[in-house]
Amino acid sequence: MRVKICGITTVRDALIAEEEGADSIGVVVCSDSKRSVPISRAREIFAALRPNTEKICVTNTQSQSDLQLILSLKPTAIQIPESLSVPSDHGTKIYRVASGGTIPPEKCDAVVIDQSCGRGVAYDRSFAEKITARSNVPVILAGGLTPGNVGAAIRDIRPYAVDVSSGVEKSKGIKDRKKIREFIDNCRRPAL
Repeated sequence: MRVKICGITTVRDALIAEEEGADSIGVVVCSDSKRSVPISRAREIFAALRPNTEKICVTNTQSQSDLQLILSLKPTAIQIPESLSVPSDHGTKIYRVASGGTIPPEKCDAVVIDQSCGRGVAYDRSFAEKITARSNVPVILAGGLTPGNVGAAIRDIRPYAVDVSSGVEKSKGIKDRKKIREFIDNCRRPAL
């Protein structure tokens, strides 16, 4: 099971998540989120990571100028709203967010089921099952995941990957190494 640790705000937390085995590091930029960091900080965080760790920019912007700034970071992928158009020569993977009753477009590299946006709100199981069953691209499950419930979510939904932010924090925007380790261990434990 692939794991994305999202809402990373410091180089220290990015390195901890990477050391504990995270496949992807998510950094929120150009957003109204309390975990949003300046583009310069995102650049520092990404520069500190190993080449094989996926670097994901997460945003809710509708601005093309913000999008150009984000693309200048050369992330592995950008996680964006369904409505934001992307130039054809973008050079990165596009992850589209599915929330509520929306069905994301098929022209993306992955779908992120996320009604929470880092607030710890649990995903809607029936919506997650429907998207996972219908999607022709990988599905990443987010929303209210914690070390205690991620194993059951993986067994029930069978996503390609899981994405956690507030579920592994000790305070808003600051990650907890023990919770990250437990979350990743529970993701990779054989299904019972």
